[in-house]
Amino acid sequence: MKNSISLKQINKLAIPALIAGISEPVLSLTDAAIVGNIPTNATESLAAVGIVTTFLSMLIWVLGQTRSAISSIVSQYLGADQLDNIKNLPAQAIFIITSLSLLIILSTYPFAQSIFKLYNATNLILEYSVDYYKIRVFGFPFTLFTIAIFGVFRGLQNTYYPMLIAIIGALSNIILDYILVYGIEGYINPMHIKGAAYASVIAQILMALLSAFYLLKKTSIPLKPSFPFNKEINKFILMVLNLFVRTIALNVTLYFASAFATSYGANYIAAYTIAINLWFLGAFIIDGYASAGNILSGKLLGAKQYPLLITLSNKLIKYGIIVGIITALLGAIFYYPLGTIFSKDPEVLDSFYSVFYIVLLMQPLCALAFIFDGIFKGLGKMGYLRNVLLFSTFLIFIPVLFLLDGLDYKLYAIFIALTFWIIARGIPLIIKFRQLFLPLTQKT
Repeated sequence: MKNSISLKQINKLAIPALIAGISEPVLSLTDAAIVGNIPTNATESLAAVGIVTTFLSMLIWVLGQTRSAISSIVSQYLGADQLDNIKNLPAQAIFIITSLSLLIILSTYPFAQSIFKLYNATNLILEYSVDYYKIRVFGFPFTLFTIAIFGVFRGLQNTYYPMLIAIIGALSNIILDYILVYGIEGYINPMHIKGAAYASVIAQILMALLSAFYLLKKTSIPLKPSFPFNKEINKFILMVLNLFVRTIALNVTLYFASAFATSYGANYIAAYTIAINLWFLGAFIIDGYASAGNILSGKLLGAKQYPLLITLSNKLIKYGIIVGIITALLGAIFYYPLGTIFSKDPEVLDSFYSVFYIVLLMQPLCALAFIFDGIFKGLGKMGYLRNVLLFSTFLIFIPVLFLLDGLDYKLYAIFIALTFWIIARGIPLIIKFRQLFLPLTQKT
């Protein structure tokens, strides 16, 4: 490891990670944009996509934490020059997580209607939600498989192949969305919301196949699980469990936000769907630098280069805030055209425009929170991340949401509460990081 951290070195990891990261929200945004413009029941279809995307995001984020755990362990062993000691760990981790995903399909598929009733979905929105979910869920194991392999590549300080795979997956999803949702006259009948679901599943399968191909071709990491379990499997499972609890807290936030928006009516949940998916897009853009923090911090910790850790954090704060401001400015420039991409309904657009400025103002704050999320994941400090999310969700977000909802703020209540939630996530991480590593820099 060099004795300095340059912008070029950070960007070499961050930019491909950024491109790879936005593939996930692009899949959902594509579904939302195309489904929101179908000729019949577009608002109900858009609302259904929003509800199902929220639930699937919960499942993916809960089990997709394997990426951070694998990346942390691999990068630390790489920094310590002991990679051979954990070569069989990724395959074992992938085996565990894909097995769990199959159990989740079996346990949620028969109860899809009951699940989406919890999100206050009724009538046509409920029917569409069930139809969409019962197809989309079969892409779940393939998504988790891909996410885990992305974690291996991150640990190896390589974000190029995940970027390549993500680009191919996103482009194939867009093409398939147009073909399957709208149909091709004389060849394929329009499938509407079901077509969007099939398009996503096919794209997820393609990404999983490409992930396996590149891992086997470009690295020495095997995909066939071998036993006994690696000595680090307990550390991996503990990391995942801490991140599991953390992600449950995260998804409690998203559940309450979605459920409250749905309870306000179809126009509000449609507007919320547009706003939250654009928020996710902004979050994943920032995630490029969070990923660089994740990747480099693990390697620096393994090499015990503590002064460089402080340097890394300072530079990432600066770059992240700049990216957050640029994202907000771009959103402001394209404020009104963005809404019309997703819906032509005047009531939906009015509701969306009334709160979108809050989403934009949050972007620099999101940058700080997400970057230090990434750094703490790279360091393996999953327990502290868990505690911060529990605090920000149950002591900040939920009380603020209920207070403002009681004042009839509707979508304002949701997005103001999310702003306070982001602040409560970021500040404790910055303070803790400096408490941990500033003293260590004085000893080296």
